[in-house]
Amino acid sequence: MTRKPVEYTEYLQLEKILNAQTLESDKENAHAHDEMLFIIIHQAYELWFKQIHFEVDSALTIMRKDAVNDNSAELQTIVHRTSRVITILKLLVQQIDILETMTPLDFHEFRDFLRPASGFQSWQFKMLEAKLGLKFDERHGQQYYLSMLKPEYVQFVKEVESQKTLLELIDDWLKRMPFFNDKQLWSNYHTPNTNDSGYHAFWNDYLKTYASTLVEGEMQNVETFEKIFLSEHKSEHTILSSEAMRNALFISLYRGNPILQMPFQLMQNLLDIDEQMATWRFRHINMVHRMIGSRVGTGGSSGKDYLQGALNKHYIFKDFAFISSFLIQRNKLPELSAELKGRLGFM
Repeated sequence: MTRKPVEYTEYLQLEKILNAQTLESDKENAHAHDEMLFIIIHQAYELWFKQIHFEVDSALTIMRKDAVNDNSAELQTIVHRTSRVITILKLLVQQIDILETMTPLDFHEFRDFLRPASGFQSWQFKMLEAKLGLKFDERHGQQYYLSMLKPEYVQFVKEVESQKTLLELIDDWLKRMPFFNDKQLWSNYHTPNTNDSGYHAFWNDYLKTYASTLVEGEMQNVETFEKIFLSEHKSEHTILSSEAMRNALFISLYRGNPILQMPFQLMQNLLDIDEQMATWRFRHINMVHRMIGSRVGTGGSSGKDYLQGALNKHYIFKDFAFISSFLIQRNKLPELSAELKGRLGFM
């Protein structure tokens, strides 16, 4: 069968896209020139949100497998696609530069026509936060977080919230790391310290070295370290389990070893996603302050104050940033056994 030729306009369905901008100000015979820019910017946001979902969903599919090889094409795929998410988020931040070519007076020409529509109704963004790992209990503005959405969109979000998040799957993945479960890897490990702590010899050595690097005012970090990394139960300081945090710290310390480079890059990508989402919120706060000052948002939220609360609270992968508080210099790291070094290399 002869395949029908593909035509550019039809392939991109440009007739639908280019006719999807209807100005509310024109309906009121009060044409506001900058409303076109406002619509297109926000349509572009939603299209990019769709692409981010597409990338995150592919990572979730891989992470839901019973095992993910840390030296595999699958992990490389996750790293590549989360890197793409970061680049898209950077673009979303840059789009604010275009939006800010609109002055406050330009915005006020059509702002009242938008009520009660609001960016707060972006169900795609709420779903994205939920997929990544933002739980309801961690949300700012819980009382009206779903209140402005249509019932079908509320259902979309709740379905996502009922599934395992990327952060939870990362926790499972980190807990499966075999470094401390294989006694043979540690049979020739030489410890310079007496171990009266009951911890694994490596962590006993690391904790003693870490404590020796602390200065006045930091000594409480020893107790915090034990709660976060060495407890049998999840610490109140973190979302990730203690076992996952231990392995994440180990990956950070010995990331120069080939087998740990991809896991380390994945953790860095998750931190970068958090950073770019926070940067977007920060730029959004400043833009809203510039455009409407202390007035409430079109959807009835507290505007700038709500956005500030979300910025402060909605860090999803903050546990990986927390690790930096518990690092030591490379030249003080415990020397690993030859067996473990071999395991961490390309075999």
